[in-house]
Amino acid sequence: MDFGPYLMLATLEGAVTAAVLALTASGLALVFGIMRVVNVAHGEFFMLGAVLAWWVTDLMGATPVLGFAIALVVVPLMVAALATFADMTILKRINYDPERTIVATIGILYILQQVTLMTYGPDARPVTAPFNTRLALPWFERTEDGISLYWPWGLSITSYKLAVIGAAGGVLLGLWAVMKRSRLGLMMRATEQDREMALAFGIPVERIYALVFGMGAGLAALAAVLVVPIQQAHYLMGGDPLLLSFIVVIIGGLGSLPGTVLAALLIGLSDGIISVFFSPTLAKILATLLVAMLLVFRPQGMFGERRL
Repeated sequence: MDFGPYLMLATLEGAVTAAVLALTASGLALVFGIMRVVNVAHGEFFMLGAVLAWWVTDLMGATPVLGFAIALVVVPLMVAALATFADMTILKRINYDPERTIVATIGILYILQQVTLMTYGPDARPVTAPFNTRLALPWFERTEDGISLYWPWGLSITSYKLAVIGAAGGVLLGLWAVMKRSRLGLMMRATEQDREMALAFGIPVERIYALVFGMGAGLAALAAVLVVPIQQAHYLMGGDPLLLSFIVVIIGGLGSLPGTVLAALLIGLSDGIISVFFSPTLAKILATLLVAMLLVFRPQGMFGERRL
């Protein structure tokens, strides 16, 4: 097979990674941008979403399509409710102090991880995709009659992976619409700009904080539900999403949603292409080096603003 078909396949695989990463990192960027909270437990909310998705689909038994549809709606809401409760009972009581919130979210991380281990167990468990048709991908070749299409052997992708890309794109567009076109988004942006002024204008800042923290966790859980039929649910699966989300948020600009999505595309596509042609380890090394260089030459990120 020529180089071109391999590159197209690697790009599509990278787009799946980028879609899931954009959802996960957007939740982290939302929390930091509005609340100025570094949520170290963000990866565990992702893990919890995957584990609960397995639990819901397993509970449904012989109807995996219905089970997955229910998980897609219910699991992000469950994780968001848990995160909102954690915000109101823990983060609010320490007044969102930057140092103490890091320690508190580390504590939340270990609690979620160990409770999952005790109840779910150490095994990785698969979730059946609601549909998984393998689609052959065409490529083109030059012939004497001009350019013609053909289907190289082994060049294919599943319909579910394409659906993940579309679903993530739709959710991100919805998030943008909420932030830019709704009254709730206006209150969230006002809280981000000046907390004291928002309070003076009667905006319930503490409720906005609780809602934002829940939304961030819910986005991570939604990303996990989408990706768990491709991967497997495991109680230690939150580490990589957390690390990659921090990388994406730093590259895009702390708190910048457009920058986060663009950085997720950059990291996801490069990860897919480099993993196919070289190794996944090299992809992670290059991403880390990119963050190091960015922190030296542009510490505010691609779309971030330098804070005085």
